[in-house]
Amino acid sequence: MKKLRIAMAQINPTVGDLNGNIRKIYQYVGRAKKQKADLIVFPELAVTGYPPEDLVHKPQFISDNMAAVSELAGRISGIAAIIGFLDRGEKGEIYNAAAVIAGKRLIDVYHKILLPNYGVFDEVRYFTPGARYPVYSLGNIRFGINICEDVWHSTGPARMQSLAGAELIININASPYEKGKPETREGVLRDRSSENSVMIAYLNTVGGQDELVFDGLSMVFDHCGNLVARGKQFKEELMVVDIDLTETGKCRKASPALNMGMPSDKREGIIRIPVDSRAAAGASAPAPKTMKISRRQDPAGEIYNALVFGTSDYVRKNGFNGVVIGLSGGIDSSLVAAIAADAIGSENVTGLFMPSGFTSDESREDAFQLASNLGIRILEMSIKPILAGYLKSLENNFRGREKDTTEENLQARIRGNLLMAFSNKFGWLVLTTGNKSEMSVGYATLYGDMAGGFAVIKDVPKTLVYDICKWRNSAKASAVIPDRVLWKEPTAELKYNQKDSDTLPPYPVLDPILRAYVEDELSFGEILKLGHEIGCTEDVIKKVITMVDRSEYKRRQSPPGVKITARAFGRDRRFPITNRYRSY
Repeated sequence: MKKLRIAMAQINPTVGDLNGNIRKIYQYVGRAKKQKADLIVFPELAVTGYPPEDLVHKPQFISDNMAAVSELAGRISGIAAIIGFLDRGEKGEIYNAAAVIAGKRLIDVYHKILLPNYGVFDEVRYFTPGARYPVYSLGNIRFGINICEDVWHSTGPARMQSLAGAELIININASPYEKGKPETREGVLRDRSSENSVMIAYLNTVGGQDELVFDGLSMVFDHCGNLVARGKQFKEELMVVDIDLTETGKCRKASPALNMGMPSDKREGIIRIPVDSRAAAGASAPAPKTMKISRRQDPAGEIYNALVFGTSDYVRKNGFNGVVIGLSGGIDSSLVAAIAADAIGSENVTGLFMPSGFTSDESREDAFQLASNLGIRILEMSIKPILAGYLKSLENNFRGREKDTTEENLQARIRGNLLMAFSNKFGWLVLTTGNKSEMSVGYATLYGDMAGGFAVIKDVPKTLVYDICKWRNSAKASAVIPDRVLWKEPTAELKYNQKDSDTLPPYPVLDPILRAYVEDELSFGEILKLGHEIGCTEDVIKKVITMVDRSEYKRRQSPPGVKITARAFGRDRRFPITNRYRSY
């Protein structure tokens, strides 16, 4: 019999908090030992948090993280452990690494081989790729360890380790969430496990780190590509799984693909390392209840929970004691308020309603109804006297010129100033309320409604905002977003009878163009071919593309926000501000 009890520690580390992360690792080691696990696994860069970015360039940071691993190694016994950290080579090379610890010893260190360098990933900037394909033995179990990107490629380390005799691949990750990513991961793991006749234990971290949210959903696949266990999403947990590799060994012997032999250019990198067999407990305890396939959420609920999780961690990890939101009675601020209340508790959320002469009675009613439904505090401060003072001060210099967006933007900037005053006075984080559609085309006021510390829905298109709001109203105990907010026409209320559609195409037309141009990176000509499908003209497409390109300088000055699409502004999409290229 080839059995292994593996504890997968799906934890939420904090970047740079070495002591806090180590304490958490110790706690989970203790929990795993009580479950009589043979092996406990921690995520990619669990010691430092992910991504550490330019902390990697600080020699003291590297040394402190290595000292932490040495301390861990000297204290862990009775169980084997795999822990992600930063390793330094003899010539100063820095590696994204996994420590293998057993019997109070550091047995070996695996170095990540395939370094992602796309989207939000900059690992080539920081790390040297590894060149070894170790296969470890724990009792009669042979397993390989690799890290995140290593398992995404069919000819990568998982293949080499399988050919070298590994029956189990342990893949540790810091894989950020985006819409559709969980399904993609499952497809990759299904392929790697079935094509190599190997079981795969995939461990992912959880938590929010600036724009990124890591969603967990750790998984185990058998050697036929079947999902046999899946952890929770957006939650820490110790996922304990009993793995039986008896059938895996039989299947591997009959697999023609695995009998082809090792490629000659990879043989030098193959090594076999025994791990202290005394660490194995032999899976003698009853099968834990956590060995099950957790249910996946529906798409709108999954995104909502990603936004809640990202907001919660940003507020908590940065030490804020509450948040303040400008409530307008519109759908965007309503959604942000609901997310904030669910993320940090209603008692820690304050709404500021700041009417002008253009604010409708309906907007006031909806803002106060929302606050009542959520149980958050709402304060009202009219901006009319402040605006009058501004206009009086500017009167002589503006004489003879027609009113335009200047006067409109003054209102937004007054509101931004008031929000920041509350932030300074009470230590509250200002949550901005702009969505991705607005941020894409610059339909926002710099130093006005863009002023704040965290842009919760900056990667959520307007049409998706409506879907998420409807989900929030239907999925929880009560509907908190007033019904009128869901159907009234969007307006900034900065002048009489203003509507978003005065400036922008209708959102059902705008969002597909933005998705094609921003997320799919299609050219003007390619989008034009899709025009008949999304109901837009050549002029509309040109207008939208021009607005996106000209608004880069605004986006560069906007606060970070939760990434939920495949191509978010900021870390994902980096275009020059000074840029005369046009695709039409």
